[in-house]
Amino acid sequence: MKMQDKYNMTQDENVFLAKRNIVDSIWKSSHIEGIDVTFPETQRIYDGGNVARLRVDEIQTINNLKHAWIFILNSINSENDLNLLKSINSLVGSNLIDRAGMARVYEVGIGGTSWKPDIPKEDEVSSKIEELNKIECITERAIRIMCYLMRTQFFSDGNKRTAMLFANKIMIQYGKGIISVPVDEDIRFGEELIKYYETNNLDSLKNFLYEKCITGIEF
Repeated sequence: MKMQDKYNMTQDENVFLAKRNIVDSIWKSSHIEGIDVTFPETQRIYDGGNVARLRVDEIQTINNLKHAWIFILNSINSENDLNLLKSINSLVGSNLIDRAGMARVYEVGIGGTSWKPDIPKEDEVSSKIEELNKIECITERAIRIMCYLMRTQFFSDGNKRTAMLFANKIMIQYGKGIISVPVDEDIRFGEELIKYYETNNLDSLKNFLYEKCITGIEF
């Protein structure tokens, strides 16, 4: 499928949309991580409150997503490179992840599959990001970078959150919308992601993300 941008907003319009929907994006990302939190509870945590039934680490995950979102919106015209990626993961993983913001140096397993990613090499990942940044269609660029980073598992944890934030920074910078997985599509997203991990064939996952997971406004 030849991909085209779904939305063509100005950067200011897309930033406005992202700020208006920031709690919704955090809520959806939290569900991908298996946190059974409601939208009102996410709003409460975002506003500095507490939800007694959630674990401390779950609340930390949500607060970290808040700080990472604020960071990318405040860095909207910075370079989309490995340094930015590390900065995002350091916020996503603050007080949660071993060596947050640093490249993974040991093998990891992934739930749902026996496939294991290689230990990443920083120069190779940096070069691949640079290569993918040349894709003309911004939406395809963001999706392909996001999926590549998820599969590479560059960090010890938080790779899906980090990759999606990185992709959204690209989308918003160029006014192309927001990527978020609807809560009722969580299971299919997981299935498509595992299939991609095992085969390295991106077509099905890319089409799913394009059709189901991009939102925006025609101003």
